[in-house]
Amino acid sequence: MTSLDSVLDKDGVRLTVEDAVATVTLTNPAKRNAQSPALWRALAEAGRALPGSVRVVVLRGEGKSFSAGLDRQAFTPEGFDGEPSFLDMARGPEAELDATIAEYQEAFTWWRRNDIVSVAVVQGHAIGAGFQLALACDLRIVAEDVQFAMRETSLGLVPDLTGTHPLVNLVGYARALEICATGRSVHAEEAERTGLANLVVPADQLDAAARDLAGALLAAPRDAVVETKALLSGAVSRTYEEQRTAERAAQGRRLRDLAGIAD
Repeated sequence: MTSLDSVLDKDGVRLTVEDAVATVTLTNPAKRNAQSPALWRALAEAGRALPGSVRVVVLRGEGKSFSAGLDRQAFTPEGFDGEPSFLDMARGPEAELDATIAEYQEAFTWWRRNDIVSVAVVQGHAIGAGFQLALACDLRIVAEDVQFAMRETSLGLVPDLTGTHPLVNLVGYARALEICATGRSVHAEEAERTGLANLVVPADQLDAAARDLAGALLAAPRDAVVETKALLSGAVSRTYEEQRTAERAAQGRRLRDLAGIAD
């Protein structure tokens, strides 16, 4: 696959693939890429539709904002066309509500797969679900005008789209609690200083920065990157000795592969 191919384009999500790089774009700038259950299903479908040749996935949003978060229509009695409102879901059985939230979370879970490296390219507002979507990715390039905020708590809710785990891992428990409990904005300088952002650039340089990073990620052999990502992502839950063991096992696999020795 050498040309830019459109794989999916529905419900505010477009997936295109060019060689080993896929781009997932949120395509509703008129609503600042506000999110809905239909968009979440489309994001999950994009993950399932990725060709096996893809090594890097770039996530971005059209317009001035990456994503302003959940579309507030979800909390109106009528909800979205063809969808139960969140208020109706809350009145239903607890098991059904849990299953529905788990389904929504699927849009946010596949970005950490070991066979890909995901990069969120974030400009303007990344609020609530938008912040959590950026956190779902492995890496984040942000514009100087970025504003991250976790506003769920101020609405009487909690962040439930998988964002709490990476947020605590990146900035620590105390800062994560303060960010979530106050709902304040985190701007570019703080995002870079605390590890939320890998790189801050002017807005007009986002595309070039994303291309450069994708190229750098593709420079190393795929299997080595896959093994390294698995090592690093598992390090948080392993002891030092367990990590040493995992390193030895991974390196053994790489050396046998380079020597042409089948396991």
